[in-house]
This record gives sequence, C-alpha cells and structure tokens, in this order.
Amino acid sequence: MHDDEVEVDEALVQALLADQLPALADRSLTRVEAWGTDHAVFRLGDDLSVRLPKIGWASRQGEKEHRWLAVLAPHLPVEIPVPLALGEPTTAYPFRWSLSPWLSGANPTPDGAVDQVRLAQDLAAFVLALQVVDGAGGPSPSPGQRGGPLEPADRFTRRRAGQLRGEVDVDGLLAAWDAGRQARPWDGPPVWVHGDLMDGNLLVLDGHLSGVIDWGGLAVGDPAVDLMLAWSFFDATGRAEYRAALGFVDDEMWLRGRAWATSAAVQALPYYRDTNPDIVARSWRAIRAVLADLGR
Repeated sequence: MHDDEVEVDEALVQALLADQLPALADRSLTRVEAWGTDHAVFRLGDDLSVRLPKIGWASRQGEKEHRWLAVLAPHLPVEIPVPLALGEPTTAYPFRWSLSPWLSGANPTPDGAVDQVRLAQDLAAFVLALQVVDGAGGPSPSPGQRGGPLEPADRFTRRRAGQLRGEVDVDGLLAAWDAGRQARPWDGPPVWVHGDLMDGNLLVLDGHLSGVIDWGGLAVGDPAVDLMLAWSFFDATGRAEYRAALGFVDDEMWLRGRAWATSAAVQALPYYRDTNPDIVARSWRAIRAVLADLGR
C-alpha cells in the first residue's frame, strides 16, 4: 500500500519469535488479512497476535500501546489488546513489534447484520468510560493529528480533496470541513480519545460491542474526533442515537467531528483507491453521509 513499505512475511515473524520469544516459536502462525494499512498482523496459536509495523510512521505505536493500554483497560467496558511483550528490531527488521492477546469477535458491517442502535449505545458507553480516565501525562496530538485543532490539517485536507474533483461534490465537502474548522474549538480539559474509531477497529460478539483494537491514534485531546464513526459507519438513526447516548455533544463539537470524518475520507480515498477496497468503501460512505447532512 505504500512505496516505502517494509516487507513482512511468515518466515520473518517465525525468525523473530525464535530469537526473542522462543517459548512461542512452535505455535501455528497465520497471517490475518484485515483492513490495517500500517501493520502486518499474524495470529499466533489460538489466543495471541503478533503486530509488526510496515511503515515508519507506525513504528512507535507498539510502545505507546504498551505504555498506556494497561492503564486504560481496567476502566473500560470492553476488551482491548494490552500488549504482553515488545519485540526488538534486528538486522532483518527495523522496528519494535508487539505480542498481544487475540480478541474474539468480528468487525460490524453496514449491511444491517448488526443493530446500529445497540452498537451506538455500546460505543457511547465505551467512549464515556475512556474519557473519565485520568489523562495526566498522556500523549498530546501532534500538529494535524486527529484529536488536536483542525487548522494544522487544513492544507493537506484541501490538497487531497482537490484530487477528487470531477467525481464528487468537493465544494460541499470543503464546506463541511470549513464549518468544523471555523467552529468554536474545544475549551474543556483534554480527554482520552481513541482517535481512529471505525468499523474495522471494532469487534462485535453476540450483537454487542466486545472489543476495540488498533490504538495508534490514542491521544489526550478534543473528544470530537471520536464522532467520526457517526458518518463513516452509522446510518441516520444510528448517528442520532450515538450523539444522544454520548450526551455531551453540542453543535460546535458535532461540526468538528463531521469535519474530521470528511478529512479522513478525502485523504484516504485517492491514496488507497487501488490498494484497499474496504477503506475506499468506508470513505465513500462518509462522503455520502456528510453531503446528505448538507442537503447536497
């Protein structure tokens, strides 16, 4: 998916395990074909997973998750993949990698198989529980990162949106982006945000939210970013239920959340158009929902 992607295959993972976690080296190893763009994921036996960054921008994710997920996990109503070990780089592989529990469940799909109202309620309960955990010392968003102010992401968002002219209402999308960018910024205390809540990072079991994975966007910042799923996954009913169940979302925050959903979609669509059909489909869902919001 990326020009400078590191190749990760089963032989490499087996070599890393044999060298650094030899007690696990004889377990079965199966590559997981998932939505992920920046990690290769392998299932190790029945109850473990191995995650290896494929690209430099994801190289510190394992360390962040190792530092903070153990702090968050006791306070959350669903499972999260608290790392059990961090592997070291070698001459054959340049990044730290992580060993985590394998969490049961499946990604929800927007085809009606999951009750969206129930999922919206479960997800709101998760977000509310995350926000009340003490964020002292937690990572702040870098400039342009979700969870921070929108303005630093303006130039890149506009450039990516411009690549979609001729196939979508770019002016409408930029109107949604500008409405969020110009909305009153978050003036409350920064809170924990997942930063990348989307259907590919949620797990559902027996009709309920059971787990949340891929915490690379974890930060302490503006909670508006965790509204993005309202447009990228939920239908109008689910979207309204999610907002109502959260209980703290004013109109200004709603505009900022919609702006982040717009930015994520217009950035991902041209970049992953030929390499990740799931991300492309999710991006189009968000674009259609945002434009429908505007009556366009």
